[in-house]
Amino acid sequence: MIGAMILAAGRGERMRPLSDALPKPLLPAGGKPLIVWQIEALVRAGCTDIVINASYRADELAAALGNGSRYGATLHWSLEAEPLETAGGIATALPLLPPGPAVVVSGDLWTGFDYATLLPRARTMASVAAGPRAHLVMVPNPAYHPDGDFALVGDRVTAGAAGKLTFGNIAVYDTALFAGLTRGAKARLLPLFNEWIARSIVSGERYEGPWANVGTPADLAALDARLSPPAPS
Repeated sequence: MIGAMILAAGRGERMRPLSDALPKPLLPAGGKPLIVWQIEALVRAGCTDIVINASYRADELAAALGNGSRYGATLHWSLEAEPLETAGGIATALPLLPPGPAVVVSGDLWTGFDYATLLPRARTMASVAAGPRAHLVMVPNPAYHPDGDFALVGDRVTAGAAGKLTFGNIAVYDTALFAGLTRGAKARLLPLFNEWIARSIVSGERYEGPWANVGTPADLAALDARLSPPAPS
């Protein structure tokens, strides 16, 4: 079985004051919470066992989503006393994830990307020890991040200066990459990316379809307008 995880532990500082009243993943766009779009997309791809990490107002988030049965999913909760950053959150959730590759996405993005297309890569990762151990979905640089993160040379992610794209917060990781981290401790993902790229174990793909990283109230309002049906005339 291919594991799946939604990252949802952040405080959402840039989303204030909206995130003062509601956990950021529960903020609605197009009539449903941001994180529900992600749960439904993973379920459509066949990833029905989903781990969610939570910290800020975690009880409220867990109470709202429950065990996931209404979405055709089984949700497992990895609760953090304080946000542990991305790598720390994944490392802490490892006991809830099956060994091997996992599809990991952020709970505060919306996209038309088909997560089912990642499953063959995950299966190859599980069966071919010499191949890439991480696969990143890269998107054209948004206005707020014009310099991008990494470049693609063929299907390999590099740290090259030219042609950088932005990491779309959609990835497949061999969870063994996080096994050496201390559970319950903060750990950032970028230093690991730099290490893995230097070892040439990161593949990637460019995605140019619908994608929105929802970081501010203005971002949320724009996405809500995009997803909401037009008002009757």
